[in-house]
Amino acid sequence: MNREQVFNYCAGPSTMPDSVLKKAQAEILNFNGTGVSIMEINHRGKDFTAVLEETKYRLKRIMNIPDTHDILFLQGGASLQFAAIPMNLLEDGEADYAITGNFSKRAANEAKKYGKINIACDTTESNHIYIPAQNELKLTDGAKYFYYCANNTVFGTEWQYTPKVSVPLVSDMSSDILTRKVDVSKYGIIYAGAQKNMSAAGVTVVIIDKRLAGREMPITPMVMSYKQMLETNSVLNTPPCWCIYMLDLMLEWLESEGGIDAMEERKKIKAGKVYDFIDNSTFYKAKALPGSRSYMNITFTTGSEERDVEFATEAASKGLICLKGHKVAGGLRASLYNAMPMEGADVLINFMKEFERAHV
Repeated sequence: MNREQVFNYCAGPSTMPDSVLKKAQAEILNFNGTGVSIMEINHRGKDFTAVLEETKYRLKRIMNIPDTHDILFLQGGASLQFAAIPMNLLEDGEADYAITGNFSKRAANEAKKYGKINIACDTTESNHIYIPAQNELKLTDGAKYFYYCANNTVFGTEWQYTPKVSVPLVSDMSSDILTRKVDVSKYGIIYAGAQKNMSAAGVTVVIIDKRLAGREMPITPMVMSYKQMLETNSVLNTPPCWCIYMLDLMLEWLESEGGIDAMEERKKIKAGKVYDFIDNSTFYKAKALPGSRSYMNITFTTGSEERDVEFATEAASKGLICLKGHKVAGGLRASLYNAMPMEGADVLINFMKEFERAHV
């Protein structure tokens, strides 16, 4: 198969726009007339510094990030932030964690190594099919921060509201950043592994209220210290240069497509089509409850583990790849990130219709 015949529904690393990949391809041997690749230039030299600053500027503009906050480009994936956040913010106190899926549970378990963690909510018993309402959150007076994962890629749920708390909000937005407007001023930290909507795998974007820097525990490694990374503009050590460059290209593409407003409108149409089909089918069943469903990761099942496997296998043979659900949740999953064209939703629905006709 060639690229034109494949629709990639992978939860991450995810599909990227052809125009972005072609521009990167054209510049991979000679970046900006330098005669060398972006992967070969000095990370502290003027050419890469210009890329880094342009990327920061684009992201600040697109997300309307206030001057109270700054942007870090870090390594270690979102999972490294599970430890970095308590190391930098917990001090001698305690924090509240909302467990609504696989990665928020892992984040809470990691944070417990560094201090007292209170569970504000836990949807494990329901198999994470919903997001608790504001009045269901058990908040701790004097907590250092409140942590939640905005979109749950494994179970297909998404917070449709911003939690109201009196402490710094910390959110993992790895899989829904740049798909909706966010009031960044309400957050202490927003972070995202970039391989969903932002860039190639390898860079983690951290948007931090600068007032939170400088509180790290003595044991905090220097590359995990927000203060040291802010002071060195993310180049305390060699940053993921290629991934930052790709992030700049992706942000340029997003702006050319109409920005976050356009992405938000498209995602609702794309996901709405698929959910409407599932809800009107007696063969398929959505896993997440209405009102808590993710626009990015649609989780569903045919009602049989064997048929789910057959569905994913047959779909892949026809160019619809990575529809198998996460190993923790099973079933099926279609990820419709920003770069997935509208056609990707239509092609998926058509295959679902064909598969249903062949199995009823």
